[in-house]
Amino acid sequence: MRTVYLDHAATTPIAPEVREVVARAMAECWGNPSSLHLFGRRARDLLDEARVTVAQALGCLDAEVFFTSSGTESDNMAIFGAARVAPPHKRHLVTTQIEHHAVLHAFQRLQKEGWEVTYLPVDSWGRVDPDDVRRALREETWLVSVMHANNEVGTLQPIREIAAVCRERGVWLHCDAVQTFGLLDVKVDDLGVDMLSVSAHKLYGPKGVGALYLRGGVKIAPLLVGGAQERELRAGTENVPAIAGFACAVELSQNRYAQAASCIAQLRERLEAHLLERIPDLQVNGHPEHRHPGILSVTIEGVSAESLLIALDRRGIAASAGAACSAGSIEPSHVLLALGMSEERAMSTIRLSLGRGNTPEEVDMAAEMIAEEAHRLRRRARAVASVR
Repeated sequence: MRTVYLDHAATTPIAPEVREVVARAMAECWGNPSSLHLFGRRARDLLDEARVTVAQALGCLDAEVFFTSSGTESDNMAIFGAARVAPPHKRHLVTTQIEHHAVLHAFQRLQKEGWEVTYLPVDSWGRVDPDDVRRALREETWLVSVMHANNEVGTLQPIREIAAVCRERGVWLHCDAVQTFGLLDVKVDDLGVDMLSVSAHKLYGPKGVGALYLRGGVKIAPLLVGGAQERELRAGTENVPAIAGFACAVELSQNRYAQAASCIAQLRERLEAHLLERIPDLQVNGHPEHRHPGILSVTIEGVSAESLLIALDRRGIAASAGAACSAGSIEPSHVLLALGMSEERAMSTIRLSLGRGNTPEEVDMAAEMIAEEAHRLRRRARAVASVR
């Protein structure tokens, strides 16, 4: 059975070049990078080279890049780290209703600790209004966190405009760019952010490694304590092979991202057009222009997303209903509800996310199968309803 992978927003397949780099690092640079002897220096050199590579891609200094175990840790490190150094009179935080759970759950925990948090609404396309950010800021506001692209519907946020608002008021801005780094041109000075979280496995790198950018002068408290690794901001021996793989994936993406983003966007548009042709009442979610090149969220009324995904999996089509970290949840997506969608329609929504390995032929085949299974499930639902 031929398979088609349409879940790149959950994770991407590791690139062959990255696998080779990771294997070589495990064989040749297995020393502790904090050790002073030859074996440690080999690992340290590889670590330093990787940091420079990631920094160049972000357009920042290598001293502003801190390696972590994931995008989730990077988000937590930024949010909790910033909160721990806040002055006593700065106890207000701002984020949006559609953030990844790595951000939302961090803010919810801070609320339990006595912080006040404002959760900004979004429009029906999932986009934040910078004026809403401006109105939310107060004298006691310490940190704002807004994602670059939503992981479920793909809407891109006006980060530059939001950053300008935060700078005017002297408020730090954190941005989760896990979905866009490696596919779009993510430069921290261009975006104007103070902190930015990225992850390797969303750009054809290994799982278990990410990074946090901290603008020079931004001081936060460490999330993990112990050794002096990562300039005393993230204790624990660095995962050098994974970090080397991360750097390789970043380097590959920098050579390919403009062309790759354009090709992936064309495939997404092709898939969308085919689905609209075959399922006329299908609803496309997210912003029509300011959108991630590869994410397509669609609602097929009267069709259970769970049933559709199971049927597609049996036919070799891999897709999802939203964030991978929410798999198994029977609750409707918080993102879709924030867009004003009813619970019933939210439970009829699937996410199709394309990547570098997809082809027009795969897109055509997937569209045909999605339409066939959607119509089959609708017929079955009508038959069950008529019996009742």
